[in-house]
Amino acid sequence: MTAEEARNKIIFALDVHGLDDIDRWADTLAGKVGMFKVGKELFTSCGPAAVKAVQRHGGQVFLDLKYHDIPNTVASAMLEAARLGVVLANLHALGGAEMMETCVAAVHKEFNDAERPRLLAVTILTSSTAHTLRQVGIEHSVQDMVVRLARLAKASGMDGVVASPLEIGLIREACGPDFLIVTPGVRPSFAALDDQKRIMTPTEAISAGADYLVVGRPIAKAANPVQAAELIAAEILDGAA
Repeated sequence: MTAEEARNKIIFALDVHGLDDIDRWADTLAGKVGMFKVGKELFTSCGPAAVKAVQRHGGQVFLDLKYHDIPNTVASAMLEAARLGVVLANLHALGGAEMMETCVAAVHKEFNDAERPRLLAVTILTSSTAHTLRQVGIEHSVQDMVVRLARLAKASGMDGVVASPLEIGLIREACGPDFLIVTPGVRPSFAALDDQKRIMTPTEAISAGADYLVVGRPIAKAANPVQAAELIAAEILDGAA
């Protein structure tokens, strides 16, 4: 793996509040990370302009809105995401096979393989534990649910999943080497854990087989964000060695 390939595996979480913040971070980190994640808070605040702002700086976008609704609604929403030119977009695997299949069919009908976004299914959130699953009536373990949902996503035509780094090996075994795994819950060796519970370092996650790492606060809160991104890329290189 080259240094550029290592940088391209970093997705910076744009957990900011407005277009000025997007411009500042996109300008600072362009070329230092591979992608920028636009999530619910920012998209609710700024709408599609958030995506366009990143793209004006030459950045690629992971639209992290975790759609979960009736199949036709999710398919229509994902088509709009694709029309924005995002590279990754996601939904909740818990929405079921019909929802995912309808979404996949709609995107593939309108876009060729080179133009379309890669479609990801969220398995179990990295903040979740066995206790939080039991609270909503899920008696399976976190690991069992992640594998079950990853298999369902693949069978439904999805390109990959968003999952904790601790389940990467299980997903690889269940879904094969070409299934994308985007991994939040990554904390470099120099950073605090914050509210993530199921975490790994970048070195560990890449070594386990992650394709992309979502990193926010370890870069955003660093005294020198560019240096922090470079340190994370170095840890990724260590994991690929």
